[in-house]
Amino acid sequence: MIKDFQTYINEGLFDRNQSEFSIRKTEKGIEQMYIPKTRDELFNYIDIDIEQAKKDGTYPNVNLNNIDVSKLGNDELKGLFGNIYNHKQIDIYKQIIPDISNWDIKYIPSEFFYGNKQIKKFIIPNSVTSIGVWAFFCCSGLTSIEIPNNVTTIGDYALSCCSGLTSVTIPNGVTSIGSWVFEGCSKLTSVTIPNSVTSIGDDAFYRCTSLTSVTIPNSVTSIGDETFSYCSDLSSIEIPNSVTNIGESAFWDCGSLTSVTIPNGVTSIGSSTFYGCSSLTSITIPNSVTRIESCAFSNCSNLTSVTISKHCKISANSFPEDCKVIRRDD
Repeated sequence: MIKDFQTYINEGLFDRNQSEFSIRKTEKGIEQMYIPKTRDELFNYIDIDIEQAKKDGTYPNVNLNNIDVSKLGNDELKGLFGNIYNHKQIDIYKQIIPDISNWDIKYIPSEFFYGNKQIKKFIIPNSVTSIGVWAFFCCSGLTSIEIPNNVTTIGDYALSCCSGLTSVTIPNGVTSIGSWVFEGCSKLTSVTIPNSVTSIGDDAFYRCTSLTSVTIPNSVTSIGDETFSYCSDLSSIEIPNSVTNIGESAFWDCGSLTSVTIPNGVTSIGSSTFYGCSSLTSITIPNSVTRIESCAFSNCSNLTSVTISKHCKISANSFPEDCKVIRRDD
């Protein structure tokens, strides 16, 4: 009898080193779950699963759902399927497409798939509540990723440089989008931002050159610096009244953007916020804006006139030289 469904296997059994395992009941019956206690043990287990996948003809797809990583922390799992410089089979780990959909983990560790160019689709386990920094950085082959509803945090650079990613749905639990999260996702055409998000970090969508439109929900109060810089195909953006702060260079060089309405809660427009928006022909600036910083609308070559409050302070080079600034009574 196995007490509490946990015991230890003898050394050498199942070609595994002495290690703890558990048993779980699945649709296929009773399965044993190996519980590595060190990073090296985990590597050994994955090596065996890789060899089995080769025998089964399923490689590079490798089912790793027979492994329970509950004994390992972020340090042991960091960079597991990315750049594992100190592991003898680094090339093999860069090639495999692992199925860990049933892993009972609370977070995707930092650098988990860092630089892995093989993986094309990934299903994040439903137990995950946070995605670590650099988790999928430069996974250029990744075209789709399923983020479960339990996720509340997406770390900085998490999906940065995923140049094959075309669309992503951010689940309703996420409260903030970190800095540089989607930077360089050049094929990203659409993104769904839920009402739970209150802030969008610096450079979050920097150089998302295929992004055509974004709807920012009423829950968002802050748009960070350079958030949409170089989004050259972005033609429309809805900034809700909940937004009180728009960061510097937030829409730098968004050459397809034709019109923008600044919400009533914004009190200042930062430096170079709309610099180089050459298609911008219409801009609505409310009386709440009391200061426009330098170069805020520089190089907006199609912006010929703008109306602002008579109390609004304008810094040098805020508007193009031939743009007519009209003062209105508050």
